[in-house]
Amino acid sequence: GKEDERVLRHAFFNSYYQTGLKNLMDKAIIESAEEELNINVEHYDKVDEIPFDFQRRRMSVVIEDKNGKTQMITKGAVEEMLEISSFVDYKGKVMPLTEELKNKILETVDELNEDGLRVIAVSQKTNPSVVGEFSVKDESEMVLIGYLAFLDPPKETTKDALEALKTHGVGVKVLTGDNALVTKSVCKQVGLEAETLISGNELSKMTDEELTKVAEKYNIFVKLSPAQKTRLVRVLREAGHTVGFMGDGINDAPAMKEADVGISVDTAVDIAKESADVILLEKDLMILERGILSGRTIFGNIMKYVKMTASSNFGNMFSVVVASIFLPFLPMLPLQLLFLNLIYDISCMSIPWDNMDKEYLEEPKKWDSTSIGSFMKWLGPTSSIFDITTYALMYFVICPAVAGGSFHTLNPEQQALFIAVFHAGWFVESLWSQTLVIHTLRTPKMPFLQSNASFILTTVTSLGIAIGTVLPFTAFGENLGLAPLPSNYWGFLAITIVAYLVLVMFVKKIYVKRFGELL
Repeated sequence: GKEDERVLRHAFFNSYYQTGLKNLMDKAIIESAEEELNINVEHYDKVDEIPFDFQRRRMSVVIEDKNGKTQMITKGAVEEMLEISSFVDYKGKVMPLTEELKNKILETVDELNEDGLRVIAVSQKTNPSVVGEFSVKDESEMVLIGYLAFLDPPKETTKDALEALKTHGVGVKVLTGDNALVTKSVCKQVGLEAETLISGNELSKMTDEELTKVAEKYNIFVKLSPAQKTRLVRVLREAGHTVGFMGDGINDAPAMKEADVGISVDTAVDIAKESADVILLEKDLMILERGILSGRTIFGNIMKYVKMTASSNFGNMFSVVVASIFLPFLPMLPLQLLFLNLIYDISCMSIPWDNMDKEYLEEPKKWDSTSIGSFMKWLGPTSSIFDITTYALMYFVICPAVAGGSFHTLNPEQQALFIAVFHAGWFVESLWSQTLVIHTLRTPKMPFLQSNASFILTTVTSLGIAIGTVLPFTAFGENLGLAPLPSNYWGFLAITIVAYLVLVMFVKKIYVKRFGELL
């Protein structure tokens, strides 16, 4: 129970001379020894090493000093180290490691674990006899000289981050190689209930079907190997969950690869960073909440664009087909239709900067392509109703008044004016309805009153409407085949647009009631 520089010195040799990937504990040992001890590494030569693996949970190096003294130094998990240690250096004497001393050691380790300290043990053997290369068999009859305790406190923002994730429908599971006592202590610090803990030994006896049920029911898993972490991630994904795995150690890399999203930090070991999809550069776990909300906002805006564009194009083409059957001319020229789509598409380009309702961000969403078809069939044809009323209004009322009579009674020049006014009328009405319905369909709420679009979306759509409205009165509009619209057209347009938006809101409510969500 007392500090001993000799333990740190031996641990330094073990960490310094190993050629494998150094984890955070190795780095901490080396930095601490370099600060506190004056070790001349040139006085020692490395003879051999037995690399770490997750079955043995320990690693060994063999070094020789200039006087010819050879030592095997091993460090690792306490239980595994006790298995290979036959002696203990206790109160300055080397004595047999009795059951009584083992229990005393484990009691001390438990006390440290309960304080949230990770503990590894250090053993050594002087002048080990070996034939050929050193192997795992040589890790025996060793002298336990002490242990090292590591404090790895949770980040200050962990508790707040966990509460935020829970609020947004994200379940948190702890998958760790640490033992139950350390894990309980850390969970208590961050506000996680220390419920039933499932160990790696229990997990190894389960089938995938049994593990799936356990993985969904319980949240804390201890003493796991990298393969067991990976297996847990796999069964959760196969059960239909989207899994993000956050880790910073060598043993986390396989699970990060298996997860839908691997998350690490910039201070993690290289292999963990290489396995990650996302690397956090700030020491603030609240970034996780911001990332989730950003992701849901992006997804929501993608769904807005896809569904709106699909339904708008479906409605427009349906209107064109209907008009083509009854009109003696094309309801809109191809060039006019392309320019109309250009203005509309530019307006839609501002959707990525739009706001999302808070209610939409509360729960995770999944991509469902079938909802696009239902959205298109329900909300696309609603615009066609008012396109057809606009056709009738233009063909029977406004165009005859401007051109001087019904279409079939006019001369070719008057008919050309009739067609140009008709094209302008439907161009403007279609632009207004297409663009303003973006504000209606972007939210299940009442637009402009209960939910407002972002400044960018509002500005861009307003500019699009303004440009399209003045277009028939310009030389460019004349080159497109459009003609100025009479004053009485605008009153009819206002009535049409208001009626259309009211109908869309009504259909939208029915759609949400039937399908559960709008986007």
